[in-house]
Amino acid sequence: MLIILVILGLLFAYGAVLYNNLVALRENVKKNWANIDVLLKQRHDELPKLVETCKQYMGYEQETLRQVMEARTRVSQAQQSGSVDELGKAESQLRLGLGNLFAVAEQYPDLKANESFQHLQKRITGLEESIADRREFYNESVNLNNIRIAQFPDMIIANLFNFEDAELLEFTEEEISDVSMKALFE
Repeated sequence: MLIILVILGLLFAYGAVLYNNLVALRENVKKNWANIDVLLKQRHDELPKLVETCKQYMGYEQETLRQVMEARTRVSQAQQSGSVDELGKAESQLRLGLGNLFAVAEQYPDLKANESFQHLQKRITGLEESIADRREFYNESVNLNNIRIAQFPDMIIANLFNFEDAELLEFTEEEISDVSMKALFE
């Protein structure tokens, strides 16, 4: 009888360790998503300032500015909906719009020399780099989480307590490919 109790105790302890490891992985995914969310909000707040600065110099480029603001809105809506897939698509459009905006800004020497524009361009570029870094951490956390809940014996605990796969933050081929500067100026 004592041997059976010891075996049951060891199984319970092993199950508790597996459960706690799965919880840690799930919470790490949430933390990494929150880190991306903070950066997206910061960029969201900076974009109107950049567009306003550009409007003063780029009177004939309203379409480019409009596209950036529409893409900003789509990113915000995707964030609020919590859809990682939609956020990936909206991010692709916003990054393309920003690339177009910065390329068009090259045609305006006064704008390029403007201290506010330079500051905002550096700030947004820095945020873009940070988002890319955090995206990498997030996807690695998702990958670790998804592997663990699919492996035996973790899958038993994961199924018992309804642990679910997390969704990778992926981007379109268009965003991953190199930007054609020639196409931006045509």
